[in-house]
Amino acid sequence: MSVRVIGSGVGRTGTYSLKLAINQLGFGPCHHMEAVLQNMEAQVPLWSDALNGDPDWQAIYSGFESAVDWPTAGFFRELYAAYPSAKFVLTGRNPENWADSFATTIYKLLAGKDEAPPEMKAWLEMADGVIAKTGFPAGLDRDRLIEAFVAHNEAVKETIPASQLLVFEVKEGWGPLCEFLGVPAPDEPFPRTNDRAEFWDRVSGKI
Repeated sequence: MSVRVIGSGVGRTGTYSLKLAINQLGFGPCHHMEAVLQNMEAQVPLWSDALNGDPDWQAIYSGFESAVDWPTAGFFRELYAAYPSAKFVLTGRNPENWADSFATTIYKLLAGKDEAPPEMKAWLEMADGVIAKTGFPAGLDRDRLIEAFVAHNEAVKETIPASQLLVFEVKEGWGPLCEFLGVPAPDEPFPRTNDRAEFWDRVSGKI
């Protein structure tokens, strides 16, 4: 099984909504950080190896036909080399709004990793490393987060050929995504999910 659709947008850009949409369009199962949380024993060591330069993409994406969100977004260059015919979706949003959302969710979670329960520490260390690799090390202020967000998006656009890349905001709905993937748009609304409260519920295992 090869990965057909790869999300290169970072967390808090509608990646969970995109995951649901990709599944609905028949390109799933779609890998998301949630898949790592649900299978930490297998996934965390695999992603840690990838972070150390020794990825096993077949093992990481076993059972998946697509992938979005971190950790995937931190490896868009490596994944383009591994899956040169895949289609890439770069989810984005207003950089200032993204920085505010990221700072109060993912960045806040990582900042407290030393106080996390023991069973979460290996996952948090891996996630911290991947997010730093993507351009967001600990300690950035809001302006530098915004700069890093813009820089990541530009790096994706410079790396992935335009014919294989959709630059997309989930508020645009089905149209651009379905045209890019060559499938008809569903009749129902585009998925909208994972606000800040839902993020914390998901991380804590409540949902």
